[in-house]
Amino acid sequence: MTVTYTARVANARFCGFSKLLLAWKGSIYKVLYKEFLAFFVLYAAISITYRFLLYEDQKRHFEKLAIYCNHYASLIPMSFVLGFYVTLIVNRWWNQYTSIPLPDRIMCVLSGGLQGNDERGRLLRRTLMRYASLSSLLILRSVSTAVFKRFPTMDHVVEAGFMTREERKKFEGLHSPYNKFWIPCVWFTNLAAVARCEGRIRDDHTLKLLLEELNAFRGKCSLLFHYDMVSVPLVYTQVVTLAVYSFFLVCLIGRQFLDPGQGYQGHDLDLYVPIFTLLQFFFYAGWLKVAEQLINPFGEDDDDFETNWLIDRNFQVSMMAVDEMYGDLPVMERDRYWNDSNPRPPYTAATLFVLRKPSFQGSTFDMAIPKEEMHFQPLENIAENMEESGTRHPNIALFNRLLSAAHSPSSFMGVAFRRTSAQLQRLQHSPSTDRCLSDDEEEEEDSCKMGKAGSLPSGLGQDTQSTVCSFRDDRGGRTPLLDLQFGEEQDQGAEPEEKSSRRMKEGRNKDKGQTCRAPASLLPPPPQTGQPAAAIPAPSHPTLLLHPGLEHCRSQPSISNHWAAPASLNSPSAGMSFLAVPPDGEPQRVRSVSMGSEFTAS
Repeated sequence: MTVTYTARVANARFCGFSKLLLAWKGSIYKVLYKEFLAFFVLYAAISITYRFLLYEDQKRHFEKLAIYCNHYASLIPMSFVLGFYVTLIVNRWWNQYTSIPLPDRIMCVLSGGLQGNDERGRLLRRTLMRYASLSSLLILRSVSTAVFKRFPTMDHVVEAGFMTREERKKFEGLHSPYNKFWIPCVWFTNLAAVARCEGRIRDDHTLKLLLEELNAFRGKCSLLFHYDMVSVPLVYTQVVTLAVYSFFLVCLIGRQFLDPGQGYQGHDLDLYVPIFTLLQFFFYAGWLKVAEQLINPFGEDDDDFETNWLIDRNFQVSMMAVDEMYGDLPVMERDRYWNDSNPRPPYTAATLFVLRKPSFQGSTFDMAIPKEEMHFQPLENIAENMEESGTRHPNIALFNRLLSAAHSPSSFMGVAFRRTSAQLQRLQHSPSTDRCLSDDEEEEEDSCKMGKAGSLPSGLGQDTQSTVCSFRDDRGGRTPLLDLQFGEEQDQGAEPEEKSSRRMKEGRNKDKGQTCRAPASLLPPPPQTGQPAAAIPAPSHPTLLLHPGLEHCRSQPSISNHWAAPASLNSPSAGMSFLAVPPDGEPQRVRSVSMGSEFTAS
């Protein structure tokens, strides 16, 4: 009973769908014409009453009522309510179709898994397939009115050949208040176990595959039964129906053409026939009729499922597959392309245009790339860069990348960060862990320490520290910081690096006509005052015991702030660029390297 028009819309043409508007079977005209005529008759009756039967004062009251109804009729969300409801119904309709049990997979497993050319083997295969068809017939008989009309009683099922009389006695002897469509499936499993014991089914894997296909078949039968039992919630259907009907009942009054002489806004014309109101009724009421027709596709509407045709097809095909076609194979011959390494089936004259189309090679097949970008880069340079980066600390590259990405508030701070990164690279081989010295030695001295080997702890944004060191003498002047060395372990563990660094410094000093000096202390000379060293006031921050002018070496991690200072420092060499730190009175905004946050450094 399904209306099929697929062939008529195979190709897109001019007014292709317009040809379908003339069809009657399964059309909206056939479904809606009664409601449409009823609405038009009621509208005409109210219009005639208003024009010819009411007095003038009654017309004025009716006109006010019509304006009121027309104004508030738009508050009903017709498109919203109908759109969601019809979408739900269409999805449910297609899911019910995919739940119809088909025996094709079971018949293929039976034909190849249950062996025997004798009468016993043939009887086993046909009986098993008949049990599966009987189960689908019983469930379709329970949900489809068309199938029930065809098989109203179990006697009709027996006479149709789906069940024997002995099987009917067995079936009716099992008393259960529930639907017994599952009983033939249990018979199927028992008979399959007998066939396995007889050796007709040669291994357990085949039996397992057969029972899995049967369970999938039975699952579809059960799902179909539950679709029939659990409908769309009644309240949803009632809301949609009331919304549509109440809207058009209001339109019967609100869409009336009023007397143009009264000067009502929007009522300048009197056309007698509400064309657009009728179109609106056609669309909205037709939308509701679509849901009404699809909510139960197992009825007898024009577009309902062909359940009786499915029963006939499934029974005939399954019996042929397990009986007549069992062991019936055509003679194997060489195909016509046996010696052809590139077989190509022929085309008819109507399909020659396909040969003119080039074969699709991929979306990037015709992509053009400039020649200068096609050359491979030499791997030696890449390897050297990788080796150089590998000899350094693994977190230095990450540190440099974060420094370059951070936006410094001034060019001065950008230079400071870059210089700090270079100093951290030279600190990576230091094996010592020096303890910070504080003025108050009675307090916790172990709380202020620097990382071993001057390395950055692993982890992105967790323990990575950014170090900003500042030096200030008593006169408040700036002192450049060039190089850092960590005590005696720096001299013992990094002798090769000291030699190479010393040679580089000597070369630069020779170019500038200066003599190379041995690494001296970074600290400035003490002030030329007459008072003893003990009389010098101690600074407020933790300082080095070596000199009071070194204020602090601040290390700021991602979580907490620690104050640390190296044990020993070297003085800058002449001719090298140095890091100038602003005086204490100029606060600077510094971006944290670890988490990208900002803090104020003095």
